[in-house]
Amino acid sequence: MKYLIITALALLSILNGCKKGNGGAVETAPSNLVVKSVVSTDGSGSVAFTATADNATTFDYEFGNGEIKLGTTGSINYQYTVAGTNTYSVSVTARNNAGLSVKSTIQVTVTVSSPIPIVFWADEFNTDGAPDPTKWGYDLGTGSGGWGNSELEYYTNRSQNVTVQGGVLKITAIKDSYSGSAYTSTRLLSLNKFAFKYGRVDIRAKLPAGVGTWPAAWMLGTDLATAIWPACGEIDIMEHRGSELNKIFGTLHYPGRSGGNADGSTKVISNATTEFHVYSLDWTAALIRIYVDDQLIHTVVNTSSIPFNHDFFFIINLAMGGTFGGSVDPAFVNATLEVDYIRVIK
Repeated sequence: MKYLIITALALLSILNGCKKGNGGAVETAPSNLVVKSVVSTDGSGSVAFTATADNATTFDYEFGNGEIKLGTTGSINYQYTVAGTNTYSVSVTARNNAGLSVKSTIQVTVTVSSPIPIVFWADEFNTDGAPDPTKWGYDLGTGSGGWGNSELEYYTNRSQNVTVQGGVLKITAIKDSYSGSAYTSTRLLSLNKFAFKYGRVDIRAKLPAGVGTWPAAWMLGTDLATAIWPACGEIDIMEHRGSELNKIFGTLHYPGRSGGNADGSTKVISNATTEFHVYSLDWTAALIRIYVDDQLIHTVVNTSSIPFNHDFFFIINLAMGGTFGGSVDPAFVNATLEVDYIRVIK
């Protein structure tokens, strides 16, 4: 994907100069406001904005089309929807706790193809802190047998293992003696919060390095309680292991094609652990296709004889070792899976 990068450094208006706070201390107005935008050139209308300023705690965005977003951390993804090529004046106001502010305006030119794909569900991970509890729950506990893969980690919901920061979900595996396990990590899932049948999934992620790491973005059928795996079906949109850097696995599991006999393929890419890439699923009643950066990894013909015609939910996790991850480097300390967004497009 190509991008047009626009950078603006401006202090167009200081709305307040200085103000006395509690105890008579003089508060300093925000300054050195820098606003940047990365405009997608794929016709989606997506723009990634970043604003920074000295002495600022929040940033208010006016997107030039009547929509505003108040109190952001500075980084935000926004999608314009008006078809065609249009230029917008985007204003950002940086504020501090005393109410002092500075404002800057930049121009962004955005192309939206028609028809516009509809984002049916998404998490852009734009709110710092714990993952959105309306979208995500946790599998908690040991992975050594509980998940059937002889994994070595204990999954927690602790902030040191999972957090949203700077517009990115971060799941960190740590060498950490915890409740009898040698490592800790996190396994997020959307079960009982979101599930769907058919559509396109895009997951933009940067993968962890380290021999023994096993990051995955995948899906299971919502009937797994009664249709015991692999009867419920499993779609692995992305798997990677630190012992084979840059080899991306796209795989389906179902009766007759599970475990070592799974239905999948691989694609070798560059910089999987140092750059973000988009891992995608295109799922219809006729075909299931898995991609990385729009490069096809694997195709399966979908029929009524395989369990991929009902609702599925998401799982995002970072495992250590196990039947797929293999032996862990004794020098391993920690590693992080970063996810910029996950989107379901109908």
